[in-house]
Amino acid sequence: MGSYFSQQCLSETTDFRFPVEITKVTQKNVTVIIYEFLQQIFQLFSKNLPVGAWNTSKIEKFQNGIHQQIEELELCLSEEQSKARSSFQTWILKSTTFSVKKYFQRITDFLKDKQYSHCSWEAVQMELRTSLSHTSILQKLGRREWVSDF
Repeated sequence: MGSYFSQQCLSETTDFRFPVEITKVTQKNVTVIIYEFLQQIFQLFSKNLPVGAWNTSKIEKFQNGIHQQIEELELCLSEEQSKARSSFQTWILKSTTFSVKKYFQRITDFLKDKQYSHCSWEAVQMELRTSLSHTSILQKLGRREWVSDF
């Protein structure tokens, strides 16, 4: 994946409408939201990548890193699921998870509309850099909870 946005691709930018409600989740829901986010990224980067446009070994390293994080979060989730949640918390969590899925559906639709062109992937890459910075804030919030659980 490139490290900058190509000038030739400026016309491919779009607003994917990042689901800002995920930045307002409670500490108890952070793990589920990050898990869903990483699952969606992994699925997105597992299909229709532009051939020859990006370094294959870097893409594989990126995918492996995402997959490893997903596996680690699955362990946390299995522990969290044993804890009781209120129905209101469950509803909020489902709503937020649905928002993440819709966000990634907009990204997928954009890629399809642009026939998975190099520039459309560049636009998605830039979007995901921004959205990953939001999830890193969530991870910090979640770590405070994980540390306080010990």
